[in-house]
Amino acid sequence: MTSATSTVPTTNETPEAGETTAGNYFVSNYPPFHFWDPGTARHLGELLSKPAEPLTPLGVYFHIPFCRKRCHFCYFRVYTERNASEIQRYLDAGIAELKRYAATPFVAGRLPRFVYFGGGTPSYLSVAQLKSLSDRMKEILPWEQAEEVTFEAEPGTLNEGKLKAIRELGVTRLSLGVENFDSHILEINGRAHRADEIHRAYGAARAAGFPQINIDLISGMVEETEENWRENVRKLIELEPDCVTIYQMEVPYNTGIFKQMKAEGKLVAPVANWATKRAWTGYAFAELEKAGYTVTSGYTAVRNPERTKFVYRDSLWKGADLIGAGVSAFSHLGGVHFQNITEIEQYIETTERGEFPVLRAMATTPEERMIRELILQMKLGRVSAEYFKQKFSEDIIVRFNLQWNDLIAQGLGLWNGAFFELTREALLKVDSLLHAFFLPQHQNSRYV
Repeated sequence: MTSATSTVPTTNETPEAGETTAGNYFVSNYPPFHFWDPGTARHLGELLSKPAEPLTPLGVYFHIPFCRKRCHFCYFRVYTERNASEIQRYLDAGIAELKRYAATPFVAGRLPRFVYFGGGTPSYLSVAQLKSLSDRMKEILPWEQAEEVTFEAEPGTLNEGKLKAIRELGVTRLSLGVENFDSHILEINGRAHRADEIHRAYGAARAAGFPQINIDLISGMVEETEENWRENVRKLIELEPDCVTIYQMEVPYNTGIFKQMKAEGKLVAPVANWATKRAWTGYAFAELEKAGYTVTSGYTAVRNPERTKFVYRDSLWKGADLIGAGVSAFSHLGGVHFQNITEIEQYIETTERGEFPVLRAMATTPEERMIRELILQMKLGRVSAEYFKQKFSEDIIVRFNLQWNDLIAQGLGLWNGAFFELTREALLKVDSLLHAFFLPQHQNSRYV
């Protein structure tokens, strides 16, 4: 197991040394997105006309799709070079969408347990825009009971004044998209910020008093080397962030890297292979553990698990309701998945007509909801059989006996009482293990 040593294993020491090809590796939902359809979206009004299940937590996600530039590996819906009036029209549309949700019996009277500003680059907005947006959101769905307000930021868009203002909005978790500490690696991968901006932004964020600061890194970026990765980990630990998130580079079809691959007739992406990415992530986790961190999922490590929580993730992975506002945003309400229209002009025009801007949806069955929570919670490295028995009346030990036995036979996990615990090796490649738990009709969906 990679957690047992601080040495980065070579590719030959790690099985499954597959090259990185185009497609989505990360499993973020279930059933897979391409099973969602426009027809189901027509039933949104019926769902929202009824009260929600009692005690179900509610969260709000607001998508800010604007960036200084588009990263070569980015697959999100983002826009560059938009002026202030265009941005304001978009924010007005997002507020109109939230108002429409808040007026329904399903949402009326409920207070968000968590709020998340994602992107794109939320910190691309000016202080005035951010203050106006948050004030209007609080009028519609007050935040006084929110346990967590998360805000994604690109280091180069931050300064002391903006960070102080973001903290005053009520943000409790600042997530810095660092990705790498080397300016050349950042430039070659299309990132807008540079190394000196990282340290300035982090220092100012600490001074602003955020309860939790997260730093994102990506293993396996274009031209990343083992030496560079070790230096990234050293600098990361030196900063002592409250939380660390490490993603393994993937190359979805609508990224700049894929477009270059297609133009050159290449099938293999110019990034590290999977064995290397897993080894580098394992090395980072081992070094973080030496520094007192605790690994809490296949992607995260925290300094103090008792104090540092990720309410957004943990709530969604246990079936919370989520209103996703903005272009291409995802929602999960009453067991139904929704995705908004993916083109900004069409999204704005639809909300301005007073309509829900939903593109596609899927109403899940209780069985699908159970599997969704199971595979998402497996990413935490530990699954409770009692949780699924209590919530779904499902004995997952019996139901998935073949899958558990297969993992045990491969040395990837074991039962510890009523908990199935993944080994570190399994956790580093957890997304590749989840498809075995899909229903037969979804099994052939390699990319989700």
